[in-house]
Amino acid sequence: MAPTEFISVTFPNDNTELAPKPGAGVDTDFLVKYARALDDNDYNYTLIPYGSASFDPFTLGATVAAVTRKLKIIIALRPNTMYPTVAAKQLATLDQLSHGRVVVHFIAGGDDVEQAREGDFLSKDERYARQEEYIKILRQAWASSDPINWEGKYYTFKDFRNNVRPVNGTIPVSVGGSSPEAYRIGGALADIFGLWGEPLKETKEQIDRIYAAADAAGRAPNDRPKIWVTFRPILAETEELAWKKAHNILDLLKKNRAGPAIYPSSDKAPQNVGSQRLLEIAKKGEVQDRALWYPTVTATGARGASTALVGSPQTLIDSILDYVDLGCDLISIRGYDNYHDALDYGRYIIPGVRKALKERANGVETNGNGIEANGHGQEVNGERPAKRARAIRE
Repeated sequence: MAPTEFISVTFPNDNTELAPKPGAGVDTDFLVKYARALDDNDYNYTLIPYGSASFDPFTLGATVAAVTRKLKIIIALRPNTMYPTVAAKQLATLDQLSHGRVVVHFIAGGDDVEQAREGDFLSKDERYARQEEYIKILRQAWASSDPINWEGKYYTFKDFRNNVRPVNGTIPVSVGGSSPEAYRIGGALADIFGLWGEPLKETKEQIDRIYAAADAAGRAPNDRPKIWVTFRPILAETEELAWKKAHNILDLLKKNRAGPAIYPSSDKAPQNVGSQRLLEIAKKGEVQDRALWYPTVTATGARGASTALVGSPQTLIDSILDYVDLGCDLISIRGYDNYHDALDYGRYIIPGVRKALKERANGVETNGNGIEANGHGQEVNGERPAKRARAIRE
């Protein structure tokens, strides 16, 4: 089994859905502090998101890479915004500057209005077909400095030479989505496939479809995409405090109507299948599985990653382990107070999950905190659970 890795999301300032700061610019001090906090707390990746009205991910990503040592930078990229030969060089340049720490996450585009803001008027199926062609061009551009001629439906060029090569020969490609075309393209071409947090049953169904697409493309079982699943954990010392905190967050989300969206939203129903799925699942009940909470989905119209996990450290660790057992390799966790939540996850959640997995591998029976279960609630592998949880922000 591949090691479980953790992802956060980096924004250029402390603007959040709970405390909006309209028009806030880049806060360099915050950006550096946040990036270093992720690095110091053993996150593996951070996503630099993209929106038509947002800051440039490449510039932010270069800043994050410059002030960190281990953290991998996931650059979100919409094919309509950059010609693939240019993207191949820019990504490879950043990869060299960061000593091989770059990943690219493709966004085909799930909203016609948002795509039109930057001159993209293709249909959804055409956007996915363009993305498929784009990825193939990048792969070829990174593979060799030999001249490339390309004549496709969306891109045509002659005698392109790329002398800017990735450190490890290529750059991992991530694809997300919940439509048949997303499964097909991601299953065939992606190194990573991103999903939003759905219940275990529905997540397993999506993983099966991604794997089936990979198999149909002739990929070996050990070459299938890694699965990335995203949650918005709400953490507190006890279950009671966590649920109180969750309802306070929900009240603010409703008040702010999802606050500062990555790109301007609309009151219309979402066009992308992923958001539609979340809203349909929300109709089945507020809490699903151990602690998957859906009112945050309905409060924000499912625009972006919005499913919460609510509970004490043990509950959240157990919930994440359920998804690891399902086959999820990458766990994205971002809260509603980006910086402080990242610190709390780094202190209580990430080490707890890793300890539990390590002790499983060594044949030690543990509870959800990765603490050996001896039946007496005594400290075995570090601090007692109550002591560890006491400092969590309510």
